[in-house]
Amino acid sequence: MWVVRLSDKQLEVIKALVRSEERHGPTLSRALESLELARWDELPDAQLPWDRVGEMAGEQGISEADVVWDLTGRLTDREAPAPPV
Repeated sequence: MWVVRLSDKQLEVIKALVRSEERHGPTLSRALESLELARWDELPDAQLPWDRVGEMAGEQGISEADVVWDLTGRLTDREAPAPPV
């Protein structure tokens, strides 16, 4: 998986290049769909209390990833962020 940040102009140019291809197979069609949905600037930056996560992991003898997994499982529907539209 690749992760890149593009300016709006760069994104439009890449979409135009993909659209200009004569044959759109399933892979190219999915790539274009992904480019249409790509709007990183609309996503909030994730913020976690990493010091506390590290402490909790040490106390429980588990990894930080396990602590994050446990914390996300405790969210109620009210606390969970709304899915992007």
